[in-house]
Amino acid sequence: MYSISKIFTIVLFIEKYHLGWFQNILQDDTANAQKPIHIILIIADDLGFNDVSFRGSRQIPTPNIDALAYSGIILNNYYVSPICTPSRSALFSGIHPIHTGMQHDVIYGATPYGLPLNVKLLPEYLKDLDYTTHLVGKWHLGHFRKAYTPTCRGFDTHYGHWTGHKDYYDNTAEETNPEAVGYDMRRNMKVSYENFGNYTTDLYTEEAMKLIKQHNPSVPLFLTVSHTAVHSANPYAYLQAPDQVIQQFAYIKDPERRKYAGHLTYIFDS
Repeated sequence: MYSISKIFTIVLFIEKYHLGWFQNILQDDTANAQKPIHIILIIADDLGFNDVSFRGSRQIPTPNIDALAYSGIILNNYYVSPICTPSRSALFSGIHPIHTGMQHDVIYGATPYGLPLNVKLLPEYLKDLDYTTHLVGKWHLGHFRKAYTPTCRGFDTHYGHWTGHKDYYDNTAEETNPEAVGYDMRRNMKVSYENFGNYTTDLYTEEAMKLIKQHNPSVPLFLTVSHTAVHSANPYAYLQAPDQVIQQFAYIKDPERRKYAGHLTYIFDS
């Protein structure tokens, strides 16, 4: 069975060969394996390169991600777009965003386009191999029509938000282009109010754990845990983390940096 880090590395490098090549590898390995190959892909959004211990940060301890890094493969020459939508489109499609029209900007709340429907995505390839597929967290690849949403693009279930950012407690998103405010938390196609007021990272961790515990291990699993953190929230409170976590970083002088440290630590403690 592949380790999480090895699978993640294969996914990242797939761009050169297109995702059909990745599908063939899994098909061959699944046929030869005594047990299904399960894949868990964990994404931290807008994480700074030097904000993890294994990259040299002495300010924010990240022992859990360090353990994954040292027991897996650390990529030293891999580059992505500095904004959300282009990077996600490349990760899930295996195609550089300049070839899908996703290279220019992020998708906003009222944006009338998404990752083109003629592009087959990673979860769709895995569905062809009889995988159960789940997305927990952020999508940000299009939602202006139902066909562009996660459960129409290869994921059996989705719990999370469609747009690029939101408040970590009340799930509202202040959008631009044009300016608007809306509520963005969904379970599949339905708006979800079930956990209003709870911290987003907690919700995604709990949902991921529930899916893993309920999953039949004889069936291959593809679970993407796409954290909103450490992406900023709305302008009135860009950085949000529980007070008890922020207090752990009293030695950091900059109050915004302390919040960021709490934000980041909460992901890796999860």
